[in-house]
Amino acid sequence: MDWTPLILSAKLAIWTMLLIPILASPMASLLAFGRFKGKSLLDAVVTLPMVMPPTVLGFALLVVMGPRGYLGGLWEDVTGNRLVFSFTGILLASLVFNLPFAVQPLRASLEKLDPRLLESAAVLGLSPLSTFFRIVLPNCMGGLAAASILVFAHSLGEFGVILMVGGSIPGQTQVASVAIFEAVEALRFDDAFRMSAALIPVCFAVLLIINKINARRA
Repeated sequence: MDWTPLILSAKLAIWTMLLIPILASPMASLLAFGRFKGKSLLDAVVTLPMVMPPTVLGFALLVVMGPRGYLGGLWEDVTGNRLVFSFTGILLASLVFNLPFAVQPLRASLEKLDPRLLESAAVLGLSPLSTFFRIVLPNCMGGLAAASILVFAHSLGEFGVILMVGGSIPGQTQVASVAIFEAVEALRFDDAFRMSAALIPVCFAVLLIINKINARRA
């Protein structure tokens, strides 16, 4: 059996886990502490990938990231390569798809932060950026770690979005979920079973880690 799809899934999950805090932390902080017009609209836009059918989200990303799309055309002009049907493309799709799964728990963690800490930071004259890095971020590391690990597990099982944006190119975009689907279609049940059996204990271990983190936070 070819283990390349599992390795590619692990690579995608690791990169998503490492990059998602960069996107999720400021967004969660803005939604938790911000007071501005249009906050509900921004919240709905950020949460939308969580409730949309993955194939619908994947098609929307395919249009935007395709050669005729704004993002895809800009990427091709700068790099000379297509964004869709590439690892970079499925990584970007994974970040968009997983953003709400990181923002929601992180936002909940931020909203539990003692407001007196923020008041003290304001009295001491810290800027909002300094307050975020010196007060907010250190006090929500548990929530950030749990969100990142959850995103890692969620990325391993992505199917619809990845298939729409990346297709099934062996060694480039054929992740484990797509390979399992194709193995079942081809009646290669042994291959599908082996790949599925390899994913289950990893996901179970991730859930145990998240439960440990939540228990410590509690």
